[in-house]
Amino acid sequence: MIYEKIKKRRSIRKFTQKEIRGDILTKCVDAARLSPSGKNRQPLIFVIVNDEQLLERVFNTTSWAGYLPNYYPTKEEMPRAYVIILVDKNIRQDCGHDCGIAAMSISMVAYENNLGSCILGALDRLKLRSILNIPENCKISLAVALGYPAEEPIIDKVRKNDIKYWLDKEGKLHVPKRRLEEIMTWNAFPNHSAS
Repeated sequence: MIYEKIKKRRSIRKFTQKEIRGDILTKCVDAARLSPSGKNRQPLIFVIVNDEQLLERVFNTTSWAGYLPNYYPTKEEMPRAYVIILVDKNIRQDCGHDCGIAAMSISMVAYENNLGSCILGALDRLKLRSILNIPENCKISLAVALGYPAEEPIIDKVRKNDIKYWLDKEGKLHVPKRRLEEIMTWNAFPNHSAS
């Protein structure tokens, strides 16, 4: 069942303007809190943003769909919430893999609750720090944009080694994924024996 959900979950960049219940957002963060953490240090802090006054200001600190410069949410398609993932530098200077694991946990709980998500690393961190009054001991790592999907991206095959996502004539987003056979091997690379 988890495998099927991971197969179907895609990054969503256009959202309806339906409000997200607070208990769902809390569940997303709780899943991240319970996720694996290197040496169980748990350096992450999460800021949920769903205040109407802040949503557009936070949106203005984000960059979307690098391969398609004109493919980003309009004001009527903006996320309805964000979870900003911070690293408390008093606990650990960097997050190792914790941030990515936490972001995926947030995304999967969101998906289970019919929400779309997009994990964003392209952020204007200085502006975001100022908007959310983030203390200096906290490093801004990622933002997870959340909302009810207003699009349905399609998984596609990679053609001529081109992994860039693209829009078809109807404006549907296609996301190429490499074939499993191309990226997986068992025990060792071919023509090499295990020592």
